[in-house]
Amino acid sequence: MKTARKQNYSEESVASPRLSLKIGEVSQRSGIGIEALRFYERSGLLGKPVRSQSGYRLYDEGILERLAFIKKAQTLGFSLDEIKRIIADAQHGASPCDDVREIVRGRLAELDERMREMKRYRKELAQTLEEWDKIGRAPGHICGLIESAEIENSPAAAVPRMLPKSRGKKFK
Repeated sequence: MKTARKQNYSEESVASPRLSLKIGEVSQRSGIGIEALRFYERSGLLGKPVRSQSGYRLYDEGILERLAFIKKAQTLGFSLDEIKRIIADAQHGASPCDDVREIVRGRLAELDERMREMKRYRKELAQTLEEWDKIGRAPGHICGLIESAEIENSPAAAVPRMLPKSRGKKFK
């Protein structure tokens, strides 16, 4: 894992040639919408950029690395709060890698449980369909097959979700 680089948005760096990207350019180069960039800034994921005399946000090239990290972490299933904590740890000189592994271990355990639930639900649903195939049609107000079904696992509980957001768990 690359070492996180802390962006320097101090007033002194305004004259720096690296501080030349406006929000539209960052959006175009990163593939992230302008509103999402503003949201990331408000959320503390990007820090406060310097402003030009006319009020435009000015970013250095390092913002593109930060955004690539955020996108990759989101693809891996990390919530924005988790990503913010990971970035903050790195900025304070601590390696967040141990915490990252623990988060992923927890997610894998959750996925394993969901997969077991899905298998149970699938088995029940297949048995129900088999019974319905034998019955054919059943009288009822709307559909007698559904109205007479006795199913233990709710499909809502078995809906697969890839790498869910953290349930408020904080790391060490």
